[in-house]
Amino acid sequence: MTLSRQQLRQLVRKRRQALTPQQQNQAAELLLEQLSQHPVINGADKLAIYLANDSEINTLPFIHWCWQQGKTVYLPVLHPFSKGQLLFLHYDQDTAMTVNHLGITEPKLDLQKICPVDQLDVLLTPLVAFDLSGDRLGMGGGFYDRTLEKWHRRHQSGESTKLHPIGLAHDCQRVEKIPSEYWDVPIPEIITPGKVYQCE
Repeated sequence: MTLSRQQLRQLVRKRRQALTPQQQNQAAELLLEQLSQHPVINGADKLAIYLANDSEINTLPFIHWCWQQGKTVYLPVLHPFSKGQLLFLHYDQDTAMTVNHLGITEPKLDLQKICPVDQLDVLLTPLVAFDLSGDRLGMGGGFYDRTLEKWHRRHQSGESTKLHPIGLAHDCQRVEKIPSEYWDVPIPEIITPGKVYQCE
């Protein structure tokens, strides 16, 4: 039986939510190990990431590592005027934070701190489920598909792009096949605590 996108989303979220605090801590440590040894991440200056939500892997150990390495970190913020779009704002220990209408903590909007997507070196995306062809299933808002749309068009046409998108997930979030839609943007690389998947 083929599951719908919504059924798959519910199934994998339950899997993720069933992880114990100990398993979550171990996953965060192993993910940091994978990311800190990654050549693209080591060579990157500007990285966008997200704060974990709904049993996603804790990204704070990696964010602290980035700061120690002198890298600039950005977090997603819901665009105030353009529904379904994200902005990326500079994030450090002194950043004033707020909670958006989705219940997610984000930096307070400050136009001085925005980094355009095409100036980022790495964009680390959350996901609910993924398959080996790089198809990702998010929470259903399409935020990252829209964010990566321009990059995807350029990438498909063979243009070289500065941005390198990477999906992050627990190992239990891998599924056999995600029923994809025309607007979905596949991710070229997905990193879990246990493995680096090259999806191209």
